Amino acid sequence: MNCLAPSILSADFGQLGTQIQMVDEAGAQYLHFDVMDGHFVPEISFGLPVLRSVRKYTDRILDVHLMVSNPEHMIAEYVEAGADIITVHAESCVHLDRIVHLIKEANVLAGVALCPSTPISVLENILPDLDMVLIMTVNPGYGGQTLIPYTLDKVRDLRSMIRKKGLNTDIEVDGGINLDNVSEVLDAGANIIVSGSSVFRGDINDNVEQFLEIMR
Repeated sequence: MNCLAPSILSADFGQLGTQIQMVDEAGAQYLHFDVMDGHFVPEISFGLPVLRSVRKYTDRILDVHLMVSNPEHMIAEYVEAGADIITVHAESCVHLDRIVHLIKEANVLAGVALCPSTPISVLENILPDLDMVLIMTVNPGYGGQTLIPYTLDKVRDLRSMIRKKGLNTDIEVDGGINLDNVSEVLDAGANIIVSGSSVFRGDINDNVEQFLEIMR
């Protein structure tokens, strides 16, 4: 199933509750929550207080993307705050297997994200334990970037790997995805689409509806 995950990083935080309700009502299935620590990535975004507040406004799947160093220290708190999926970066985890199992033992879905230049081969052994893989289609840390073309080859190769292993792992993509290129991204094998600017700029309801029409 194809699902849209609007990234609230691009929302107007002065109207955050209202805009979350708008994407809910328009039919978006997920909300993507980018946590940046100013260390693993250069920017700082938001954290637990915002997630707790967002949880009050929606029953959609809260998809928490930890762009942070040492994510193992944050998992329990993000679960308590309402996360449904927690995704950590392979590049930030010394003991990736341990952290994935910490997430799963907390009874939420576990994902692993890969930066554009990180090969999918790092997932070869742990893939059966993952609910989702997030392929970054831009370098993490900033909104509004342009999709890096070679990342779609990674999506294709990952989808092939998943099929060969007989798995049902979701492939999420994040970065530079808009109404003009989302069909190409889906054709590559992704099924969860993160989009920020292309959802929250302009008519939110119309933007979501257009994405969902293409994704059907």
